[in-house]
Amino acid sequence: MENIEWGKLGFNYYKTAYNVRFHFADGKWGDMEVTDDEYMRMHISAACLHYGLELFEGLKAFRGEDGKVRLFRPDENAKRLRSSAERLCLPMPSIEMFVDACKELVRRNADFIPPYGTGASLYLRPMLIGSKACLGVKAVDEADFIIFCSPVGPYFKEGMKPIKAVIDREQDRSAPRGTGDVKVGGNYASSIFSGERAHRNGYSNVLFLDSAKHEFIEEFGAANFFGIRQGCYITPKSTSILPSITNKSLRQIALDLGLEVQERPVALEELDTFEEVGACGTAAVISPVGQLYDLDTQKVYDYGSEVGEYSRKMYDALQDIQYGRAKDKYNWTVEVEM
Repeated sequence: MENIEWGKLGFNYYKTAYNVRFHFADGKWGDMEVTDDEYMRMHISAACLHYGLELFEGLKAFRGEDGKVRLFRPDENAKRLRSSAERLCLPMPSIEMFVDACKELVRRNADFIPPYGTGASLYLRPMLIGSKACLGVKAVDEADFIIFCSPVGPYFKEGMKPIKAVIDREQDRSAPRGTGDVKVGGNYASSIFSGERAHRNGYSNVLFLDSAKHEFIEEFGAANFFGIRQGCYITPKSTSILPSITNKSLRQIALDLGLEVQERPVALEELDTFEEVGACGTAAVISPVGQLYDLDTQKVYDYGSEVGEYSRKMYDALQDIQYGRAKDKYNWTVEVEM
């Protein structure tokens, strides 16, 4: 293996030694296959290619201060993957199968787990695809469950700094009673157009509103929204928002910090009242928002050029648990025996 410059890694794919795979056919999952092949052979009429029967997850393994390797809440990722699979009528891997496969993948790629102190981690990408050849739009009874991994660098290479984001009503991320609350590729495909336009204009992220009336805050392109106001952590609740595992963890940490927690519909007008605003997800934990620009009204919401007090405290508290620097009193981490 070539020497990896851990400090120069970005959030990109980097080839590792192995990935793990399972095939579902004839009503059952086959045994785990461990392979160094980065490619897969697929029928040109596979359901995932034509009808979007595919879904994925994202989680990380961390090498801690004590040298131990820990996965962060893999059981929650397993539950969410099962929820996504159920929505797409795909076979569901068991929680035990999911977690055991993640552990095996981490063990097999031990050389690619970044050293403690680099700020980097090992990112795992489980994916489930409907691989049966078909022409009609229908559920399929043949699928592949694959998990690969890549070392990734710290999201904030120059330190955690507030980003500029934009509200864009031209395109909706998901519809009420659609697939917004499960982690399927179509949700991300529908955010690309707005995201690319935002990047061209100097913005790091897009905040989407409810598609029915554009009156309520939903989520960012690939992250949940939260706001802090008068000692309260507020995050939107909607049937078209992905239930973020990071957000779920931050809600508990907010309570531990003495904040009240509200998960409820959040009106657009409330943006004027927040002291801190952030995007939260697996990649960055928290991306604090310094400025939010509304394309339609040309209104600018300014939250300051410094990271907010509670955003910083929550970020540090969660990272301390992930890297083994603090007691894991909620048993969120799973140690991997190497």
